[in-house]
Amino acid sequence: MDNFQIQTAQNVTINQNIADYFERAAAFFIDTLILAAYVLFLSFFSSIIEGSFAIGLIVGLPLLVYNLVMEISFNGQSVGKRALNIRVVCVDGSKPNISHYLIRWCLRLIDIGIAFGSVASLFILFGGKGQRLGDLAARTTVISEKKRVDFSQTIMMDVPENYVPKYPQVTIFSDKDMREVKSIYIKAKNSREYHVINKLCEQLKSKMQIEPSEKPLDFVNTVLKDYNFYTQQ
Repeated sequence: MDNFQIQTAQNVTINQNIADYFERAAAFFIDTLILAAYVLFLSFFSSIIEGSFAIGLIVGLPLLVYNLVMEISFNGQSVGKRALNIRVVCVDGSKPNISHYLIRWCLRLIDIGIAFGSVASLFILFGGKGQRLGDLAARTTVISEKKRVDFSQTIMMDVPENYVPKYPQVTIFSDKDMREVKSIYIKAKNSREYHVINKLCEQLKSKMQIEPSEKPLDFVNTVLKDYNFYTQQ
């Protein structure tokens, strides 16, 4: 899954997950099924529609403006996008306005209407930031709002099969405790903030009531592995 960063006016960096090709294709398929059901429903009244151009235009108009109206009315989501939990946003993270949606909609004829969506597929797969031609022109993209759990946010650690734990006291902690410990440990280690790891080490030692001989960095790593060892048995 690709992602891109948004820098807000308050200098806060927000990571956005770009909806992948298959999510967008599935959303498109759902919307197509809805429109197909609508056409099937209209087929029962074909004699009325054929007899009046005005009526035919009125009942056929939803087919043309479905995506435009849905995205404007439901904050960047059609029924298909809502089902897949994806949404149209501007590349700067802001909410699109009517002009953004209108540009995307106008270019659907090229993106999706021509060659059954092959143009859109090529742009989404190889164009960067998950943008079809309409997105590039409107400076929008489609993001996934599904919560994606990073491995660093879990308690999982790589523990060898022949691993021998050192601290059975780790069982006093909960999974939530270990997730917080691991998150702090990884961030501090990556940013070389060893004073943070030292404080973390002191807190763990106090709660476990032990005096390890290991260095703080190694001790916290051992605690995490020991916890995984005991809780995965």
